[in-house]
Amino acid sequence: MGLFSKDFNSFEDLFLDQLQDLYDAEERITKALPLMADAASDPLLKSAFRQHLQETENQIGRLKQVFGQIGQTARGKTCQAMKGLLDEGQEAIDAGGDPAVKDAALIAAAQRVEHYEMAAYGTARSFAQRLGRTEAARLLQQTLQEEEMTDKKLTGLAEQSVNAQAVKA
Repeated sequence: MGLFSKDFNSFEDLFLDQLQDLYDAEERITKALPLMADAASDPLLKSAFRQHLQETENQIGRLKQVFGQIGQTARGKTCQAMKGLLDEGQEAIDAGGDPAVKDAALIAAAQRVEHYEMAAYGTARSFAQRLGRTEAARLLQQTLQEEEMTDKKLTGLAEQSVNAQAVKA
């Protein structure tokens, strides 16, 4: 089953499908982030992963609010894309070798996840706007902004310290 694995009879159906995909993705991320934090050696990277776990839990809460606004129970459908991205992230978690290089690999994996989330939240927000669901769009935009900030934070860590340490390895 893929991202679009069912029939859509309305734009609402498609919006719900996107929300279910995001919900599953976020649930998966809450399981992966503690592993990424434990695998990181850089204290700032560990902290970034732990902070993003808290944000992700809040994002799940926002998704639940959006589900409620459209009269649906919050539930996910398997997000194959996130499954794949997190499988690749697991490779970085399991890797041996130089800790600084491993930190760079963890950032690379995390940024792939962030970029998927930014695309998915941007789409869901646009769908909510088109459907006239202003409050849902606002909540989805709030999460999109958090994902963008996390991506920038990871880029900063990579460019300011982690990648330089990895090059020295």
